[in-house]
Amino acid sequence: MRGLALASCRASSSSLNNLSQVQESFNQLKSSGESASKPKADRNHVSNVEASLRGNTPYSLNPQLRRANSASITSGPISANTCSKSIDHRYFSRILSRNDCFLLLNHDRSAKRIILNPQFVISILQNQENPLHSLKFYIWVSKIDPSFAKNQSVKAVLANCLYRKGPVLLSVELLKDIRNSGYRVNEDMLCVLIGSWGRLGLVKYCDEIFGQISFLGICPSTRLYNAVIDALIKSNSLDLAYLKFQQMSADNCKPDRFTYNILIHGVCRIGVMDEALRLVKQMEGLGFPPNVFTYTILIDGFLNAKRVDEAFRVLETMKARKLSPNEATIRAFIHGVFCCVAPIKAFELAIRFIEGERVFRRLACDTLLCCLSNNNMATEAGALLGKLGKRGYLPDSSTFNITMNCLIKGFDLNETCNILDRFVEKGIKLGFSNYLVLIEALYKAGRVSEGDQYFNQMVKNGLVSNVFSYNMVIDCFCKTSMMDKAANAFKQMHYKGITPNIVTFNTLISGHCKVGEISKARELLLMLLEHGFKPDIFTFNSIIYGLCQSQQIDDALGCFNEIVEWGVSPNAVTYNILIRSLCVIGDVPQSMKLLRNMQMDGINPDVFSFNALIQSFCRMGKVENAEKLFVSMLSMGLIPDNYTYGAFIKLFCESGRSSEAKEILLSMEANGCVPDSFTCNIILDTLVKQGQFEEAQKIAKTCSESGILVKCELLGS
Repeated sequence: MRGLALASCRASSSSLNNLSQVQESFNQLKSSGESASKPKADRNHVSNVEASLRGNTPYSLNPQLRRANSASITSGPISANTCSKSIDHRYFSRILSRNDCFLLLNHDRSAKRIILNPQFVISILQNQENPLHSLKFYIWVSKIDPSFAKNQSVKAVLANCLYRKGPVLLSVELLKDIRNSGYRVNEDMLCVLIGSWGRLGLVKYCDEIFGQISFLGICPSTRLYNAVIDALIKSNSLDLAYLKFQQMSADNCKPDRFTYNILIHGVCRIGVMDEALRLVKQMEGLGFPPNVFTYTILIDGFLNAKRVDEAFRVLETMKARKLSPNEATIRAFIHGVFCCVAPIKAFELAIRFIEGERVFRRLACDTLLCCLSNNNMATEAGALLGKLGKRGYLPDSSTFNITMNCLIKGFDLNETCNILDRFVEKGIKLGFSNYLVLIEALYKAGRVSEGDQYFNQMVKNGLVSNVFSYNMVIDCFCKTSMMDKAANAFKQMHYKGITPNIVTFNTLISGHCKVGEISKARELLLMLLEHGFKPDIFTFNSIIYGLCQSQQIDDALGCFNEIVEWGVSPNAVTYNILIRSLCVIGDVPQSMKLLRNMQMDGINPDVFSFNALIQSFCRMGKVENAEKLFVSMLSMGLIPDNYTYGAFIKLFCESGRSSEAKEILLSMEANGCVPDSFTCNIILDTLVKQGQFEEAQKIAKTCSESGILVKCELLGS
């Protein structure tokens, strides 16, 4: 068999420049002309830099002149229907990286190469690697058309960019560049920046910048205070947020409903619901009645504080004031009850809630089904989905697939298929991964013809179309030991012109090895080499496992010795396969040698490495050897599992040392390892045989309370 083996940043935030530096910078800027107008474009200057920015490639409408894998901006205007792929984002990145970026952007606009619209602006903002470039483009756009500065979609995209790729700080140099170009930091932009700083946890910086806004030519306003308070709360600085709230009156700013909702949300997050109710009363006293957002925040807060009754009372208050819940209210309530009470009770409360609401019922049902599925409540989810389906309910695609995944794994297979068929008839599509899970379940249940029907349905829907989907299909067949179907799928790939990759071959080799078809694994290994692939560790592990399963240990060891010749390093799985296989045939010394070699090669043994040896020594009655390995295992920080403890317990029970077996059982629980039924029943059987019925009864009761199944007949009952 030797021939077989051979054939196989966040950018670290810079510190804020102090107040005197900012003051000095703006004094210099004022002396050079406070109201400097936008500089006129220098035609010669612009023409000189255009070639370098565009890579010496002029704008062209001819698609043949464009590279297939890169987009370019055309010489025609960019309209609202222009796809983002037609915009050369690298070109704009080069412009925005220059000090004269505003001048160049103005030139492109005057040449009518850019016609601004929200889609174009959002695309540019989203596709800048440097968040400072996004900010500069937003500044320029806001000056050209102020409506973009207030566009919620544009601001949301900019805020997300500044958070994900930031922080962007207001350095003196940046402020100089902005002012010298005839632009300025306005309130809209500052609110977006403050929001990003809050999400990034830059509490001190946020507070200091707000204290210096007068030097930016911006006056304090309720809107700015709201932005700062919200940022501070998101940074978990509730005390500082309250301080800003109290300072509002000193700046002649009055809190509004937004201010109170932000503060209420902050106190609800930490569970101080009495303070939240006090703020609601204060808000009402100022003439701002709570709105749906206020009540949603309260509901979420009460449920997080596990005060379900108060959450229901908030809902009743909403009804009394003729306020309908919105989508956020629905989600907050249903998710909240599942977080604060037992799943069965949560299900009852959610049904009670849905029956009492007339709006967003589909959303409520979708949310409830997702919660049931996430809590593995397949019986309840199946019953609810079946009942709702008969009433004409159609879940959204995501909810349906989440629920079906839960039903396939934990509900009656016949009923699951019936539910699926009914919804498919109504036009709902099952996802690719769920089809595979269902097909695998049917094959394992021996219902091959039904599994084939769903497989054909999946193919008909066009879900099996590339090497990745075929790999998953082949893996599904291999898991169910249906290697003929796996081979047919492999042939179909060839007929369709889909080239297999290393994963395809490894999956097939592993499948054949697991069913003992070593000769077919060898054929695939040769094909792997013919396709120009090199065997990797997964290939070798599969082959070694197959050889060990076929009792060809010498060939497995030969293959193991040749791994290095292929430039592949064995891993813990490789060693574990051999250690366990050698232990099975009784060659424990060779297993111990492999364990030592494993450590010498710099590979850390895991719990599986030790378990095989500990179990072997226990079967041989060599307790001291097993205990030494157990100590070594603990010294390496490994946590023993049921197999580790079970080996000792079985040994002590078989030798009549029940007291020591009980000590091991207690140490299991102390170390956080819950004993399984097999381990508990071994001890119970031993105690009963020794006539220790009372002790056996105590242990059986403890096991039963922990949900561990034990043999009641052992107690004579």
